[in-house]
Amino acid sequence: MEAATYVECPRDAWQALGRLIPTTVKRDHLRSLLAAGFRHLDLGSFVSPRAVPQLADGEEVLSALERPEDADFSCIIVNLRGLERAMAVPQVTSVGYPLAVNETFQRRNSNLSLAASWQLVAELFARALDAGLGFVVYLSMGFGNPYGDPWTPADTAQMLEHLLALGIGRVALADTVGRASAEVVDEVLAAAAQVTDPASLGLHLHARPDGWRELLKVGLAYGVTWFEGALAGVGGCPFAEDHLVGNLPTEEVLPWLEAQGFSSGVDLSQLPRLASASALLAMRFA
Repeated sequence: MEAATYVECPRDAWQALGRLIPTTVKRDHLRSLLAAGFRHLDLGSFVSPRAVPQLADGEEVLSALERPEDADFSCIIVNLRGLERAMAVPQVTSVGYPLAVNETFQRRNSNLSLAASWQLVAELFARALDAGLGFVVYLSMGFGNPYGDPWTPADTAQMLEHLLALGIGRVALADTVGRASAEVVDEVLAAAAQVTDPASLGLHLHARPDGWRELLKVGLAYGVTWFEGALAGVGGCPFAEDHLVGNLPTEEVLPWLEAQGFSSGVDLSQLPRLASASALLAMRFA
């Protein structure tokens, strides 16, 4: 069975919840994920507490976790201050920077223009490399945007090419608002194939509960084996649209991937329990 890299995203699941989840509750949830075999976790965001108050306790959450040697603990950053915070937490192994394919969302998400963001990406990458941290760029709105900004699949591919030229090899194409159909995913990956092997890319997609299978089939056809989601499909981006489209439902995706011949290393028997716990957590702190 071929290995798949599956990133469970509690950060994405929690960030838009209205009531603050206690730090101890977050820690217990993350420990249960580790016990079930999850080894790739997007579990924090070192951004302004005013922007995402739910994740302001990132240092406290992470400091009490024991990270297995084979685990990748990733946190989102949007500036140098965020990178410095990440560097000060030994449990963090990777940082991710969201770089939008359109100007409107980049300004909404990071309060920077795209031109300024490109300069920042280069500096963040260099500093992360010096600190021994992995560096991931999420190409947000990589499958179109809801703002009316001009976009084609070639725009996503062009930004990907620029990132590769900077030496950044870990890039995930992010749907952000669940706009991508299977046809659009195919068009974007076909454009990306003109500049790199799509098998090197990740897909961070959002979809309605019945809409994710066709998207992943296209990804697998291009050799993609890096996918991201959240238990119970909870979550979404609070800076994208008023109506949030959920994450890929981990408890459904992982058994489906295994049926296609791809193993995540996660104990599938634990998924129903973990999904129920995640759903209850989201309802409790909505």
